[in-house]
Amino acid sequence: MSAIYNLSRRGFLKGIAGSGALILGAHYIPTVLWADEPAATRTQADLATLHPNIFVGVDTDGTVHIVAHRSEMGTVIRTSLPMVVADELDADWKRVKVEQAIGDPRYGDQNTDGSHSIRSFYDTMRVAGATARFMMIQAAAQQWAVPASECKTDLHAVVHSASGRRLGYGELASAASKLPVPKKEELQFKKKDAWRYVGKGMDSVDLTDLCIGKAQYGMDVRLDGMVYASIEHPPVFGGKVKSYDEKAPLQVAGVQQTLPVDPFKPPCGFQPLGGVAVIADNTWAAFQGRKKLNIAWDNGPNETYNSDAYAKELHETARQPCKAIRSEGDVDSAFAKGGPVFEGDYYVPLLAHASMEPMVALAEFKDGKVTAWAPTQNPQAVQAIVSQELGIPKENVVCHVTLLGGGFGRKSKPDYVAEAAVLSKKLSRPVKVVWTREDDIKFDYYNAVAAMYLKASLDAKGKPTAWLQRSVFPPIPSIFDVNAVYGDAGHMAQGWTDMPYDIPNLRIENGPAKAHVRIGWLRSVANIYHAFAIQTFTDELAHRAGRDPADYLLDLIGPPRTLDLKATGYPNYGASPDTYPWETGRLRHVTEVAIEKSGWGKKKPGKGSGIGIAAHRSFLTYVAAVVEVEVSDDGDIKIPRVDMAVDAGLVVNPEITRAQFEGAAVFGTSVARSGEITAKGGVITQSNFDDYPVARINEAPYQTNVYIVESDAPPAGVGEPGVPPFIPALCNAIFAATGKRVRELPLTRTNLARGA
Repeated sequence: MSAIYNLSRRGFLKGIAGSGALILGAHYIPTVLWADEPAATRTQADLATLHPNIFVGVDTDGTVHIVAHRSEMGTVIRTSLPMVVADELDADWKRVKVEQAIGDPRYGDQNTDGSHSIRSFYDTMRVAGATARFMMIQAAAQQWAVPASECKTDLHAVVHSASGRRLGYGELASAASKLPVPKKEELQFKKKDAWRYVGKGMDSVDLTDLCIGKAQYGMDVRLDGMVYASIEHPPVFGGKVKSYDEKAPLQVAGVQQTLPVDPFKPPCGFQPLGGVAVIADNTWAAFQGRKKLNIAWDNGPNETYNSDAYAKELHETARQPCKAIRSEGDVDSAFAKGGPVFEGDYYVPLLAHASMEPMVALAEFKDGKVTAWAPTQNPQAVQAIVSQELGIPKENVVCHVTLLGGGFGRKSKPDYVAEAAVLSKKLSRPVKVVWTREDDIKFDYYNAVAAMYLKASLDAKGKPTAWLQRSVFPPIPSIFDVNAVYGDAGHMAQGWTDMPYDIPNLRIENGPAKAHVRIGWLRSVANIYHAFAIQTFTDELAHRAGRDPADYLLDLIGPPRTLDLKATGYPNYGASPDTYPWETGRLRHVTEVAIEKSGWGKKKPGKGSGIGIAAHRSFLTYVAAVVEVEVSDDGDIKIPRVDMAVDAGLVVNPEITRAQFEGAAVFGTSVARSGEITAKGGVITQSNFDDYPVARINEAPYQTNVYIVESDAPPAGVGEPGVPPFIPALCNAIFAATGKRVRELPLTRTNLARGA
């Protein structure tokens, strides 16, 4: 095996082979304190088993080893979660080594999406660090024969306050490892004013390696004897191979053979799409060999799918009565009373993830087991789908997680890893599957296309007395249930069922839509189209009433109150509503902060310039965005400034959090300006950045200011919540600048040139 393979096998403790270390699965364990191992059962056999709370170890040289069990794709979660452990342990960060976990359910959830890594594991990490600190103090107290209450920790050491004696963690590790593990109730967590790292932040532990080219991504991993595979997938979702030329690809130097890949059995889930694989010595040969396959396809029923006609169907459905999912007051009676009524239709197309790193995975099937290396957001999903496809137990699948060159949700769906495993079993050798950019765009799990219809009855001041909204989109559950046509509770709750306005008569509906492509979650998911519709409609109502949009928005949010959404089955992003209540006062506050910080209303806009506002709660975080735009006579758009106010509860790593919202503004710019996937005859039209462009530097916001609101609330998400309010704020600013209302995305659908 190569050196890279050996590095990949090292687990989370390295450089200690030959030092009398014990072996824990694929991990080397020195004489070390394991914070979750009961002293009475700490035998070699017990140490050979991973446990959910194995997150921290202390070596006799004082090195602290902390496991990162979430995937790193630019959010710096590989730093932020270990930082919580180190803080509670009072560890010197310079002596901390962070190592990536393999996929294993005993670590708990490893699906790094949904903006919940900190929220779900903040307490777990605190317990891991505090437990180790407790045991260090106990060990020192025993050695000094003093009460533990007289001892405390300083940086990487335990100190006896009365005598001034001091012992480093390395000196105490062996003795501490023999002590019983305390119960959580025995632990004393550090007070906020004693935190060393939490709330102050830390650069990425990977920063140096990233800068000097040592960081390992999926494409960087190699095994001796491996081959490369490139797969020609069915151009239409659900299609199958009728015939292909087996011999022509062999004329390309470096091509070894071709292999059919079985089509999926509905529902598709995370199964390989099927097609024909070209096996070669290198990627170039594999790519060129694919061009000579001359495949005849049976495209199946989705060959009739055309995105333009489908959009029309969605709009027609949204204009008809649909399934009610939330109802308050009597909307029908309020509309029947007469008075001004305003309606709006809104549309957001399919969106691709288009991360910088296309799909890639390396797998080796050997002796009934699979070892895989992949830039995956969910290594446990890798275990599940590989187990399913190969008919082997999950525990016989080991998944090593490399760094991810972007993810946005696409890499939580491990079809590409399953492809590598299936081919490795067929070939009896390691296989690296490499997708092209064209594969990535054409065979994505797309964010759903959506049509929305909104209707409001207005009083004399232009404020709604009744509000109706309908959303129609092909649901994500369709990849798991071919009969699914309605949105599930989780995605309906993303900015739709939780519409927060203070309106007496309200009805929220969802209409059916059949999926013709793979639908999946993308950064911010349904919040993208739901926030776009509601916040644009709000801005339209404000202008119709002749009112300032910011004041109008605050008026609709109303006074501080807690929304009671129990009757709707509101899942609250998987969090308890007692811990994370839906508080309109927090949404109102971030809106007020954004208004103040942006200087809203204090600057007179110039020709072709405008300012827009929107506010939204997603992933338990409250965000308001104010966007300034300049639109030239030719319709070119510049975004000079963005102001975002954020209430994400406790913020562990402030600078990284700001970066997430700065990135959200760029991501949102790409979605708004040019994000659109279309299909003709079931075939995706787009294929690369020439026809699915992302924002260039001159198109992205020039200045993005992020204001983190101090909050006593528990930590919430930060990776996704910046996108939903940014997009409608941008579109509302365009209206302010041009008088042209944007009701459908992307902006390329609207001619913004003056006089057009």
